Amino acid sequence: MTPDTAPTPPKSPEPRREFDFTLEPVILLVLAAFMLLFGLLLFRIHTGNLPYAPDSTYGLFLVIVALQVITLGKTPFGGIRRSWLVILIGLAAGILGMGACFIPGLLSAIVRTLVGVILTLGGAALLLQLVLDRRKAGTWISVGGILRHLTIACALVYSMAFLLGVVTLVPALRDNVMTAVLLVIEGGSLFYLAGCIQVAERTYPAAPKGSAPEERGACSFFLQDAPLPFTNALLIFLGTLLVFLAVLLVPINLGILPFSPDGQFGLLLVIMAIQVLAVGETPIGQFRRSWPIVLVGLVFVALGVFSCIVPGILTDVLRIMLAALNIAGGIIPLALRLWPVFQQMKNPPAVPVAIPAPLKKLLITQTVLNIVGILFGISMLLPGLIPGMVVAVILFCNGLLLFLLAYILGRLPAAA
Repeated sequence: MTPDTAPTPPKSPEPRREFDFTLEPVILLVLAAFMLLFGLLLFRIHTGNLPYAPDSTYGLFLVIVALQVITLGKTPFGGIRRSWLVILIGLAAGILGMGACFIPGLLSAIVRTLVGVILTLGGAALLLQLVLDRRKAGTWISVGGILRHLTIACALVYSMAFLLGVVTLVPALRDNVMTAVLLVIEGGSLFYLAGCIQVAERTYPAAPKGSAPEERGACSFFLQDAPLPFTNALLIFLGTLLVFLAVLLVPINLGILPFSPDGQFGLLLVIMAIQVLAVGETPIGQFRRSWPIVLVGLVFVALGVFSCIVPGILTDVLRIMLAALNIAGGIIPLALRLWPVFQQMKNPPAVPVAIPAPLKKLLITQTVLNIVGILFGISMLLPGLIPGMVVAVILFCNGLLLFLLAYILGRLPAAA
């Protein structure tokens, strides 16, 4: 959560009519919404007016942190080079967070301790970097303007993170009201930081980074830079989530493990919200990031966070909502893709248009994904209609197809 902004001659940012936040501020916005909503709900949880699911709460935090690591190379301890090893570490943290969201009670102590360590050590490390690095706090404050605001926002976020980590790790210091206040302050500070980074990125554009020489050899593969764009990284993360969920559904259907549908629904909604806010990608297609689309993304964040923190209240509502989104997200793109094909079959062109092999593979993969998505949506809309083990197979195939889609997209000439 540390910005890499270097003061260069400022450019006056032009007024924007659309939501133009880049990926880092978007993830910070989602994390801010999580912290703020958690703090507000904790006041009601403290009085016993609301139930509380600590496992999926901690798990969701880990997943958001993992997404930041995988897509940006930004860890809770500072920014690092996004190598394949960093991607694997992010995936491991994400899988642990998913496990906490899906299976209540199994990973409670582990995820609580890990979250506490991340907040405590991460907050302390980033605060020390901010204070000791002369290129940051000292220079930013002397330059003034948005960089001064950025310094204040960073100091607030890192300090609150450290205090929240201490409270999480030390049960004797744990007080729900104090924790709720710290969470609300942290949420507000993260909103402040996200806005500061976005303005700073427009005012002080970063210089283009030169490509570092690649390391050779099989042993050094994991230390090489991972040239994954956001879409491919998210597809890999979603594929991992669905394959992991499919594997877990086997012991869950056999009655060996418990299962939290609220954690599942909340996690899926938050990941969907990041797609909406970052690139305007919705279940029914990609849209320009207008403010109505952004509002949809923020609603998804709020519903997903609420579902993970407070179980049992929105379960049926979110089940029907996600089912409808999966079904519509399969039918609408499928219809838009197949309609031109039917038109060509009715009125064949004089000269047949040859489709390149990579593009043909892409279209086939997307079509199968749409069909699998419709089946998954039906299984959610009508529980019991499709046997649980068959649902596990559907999710497993969906995850593998997402891996294949990421591979195909990475091989397309436009992605080069």
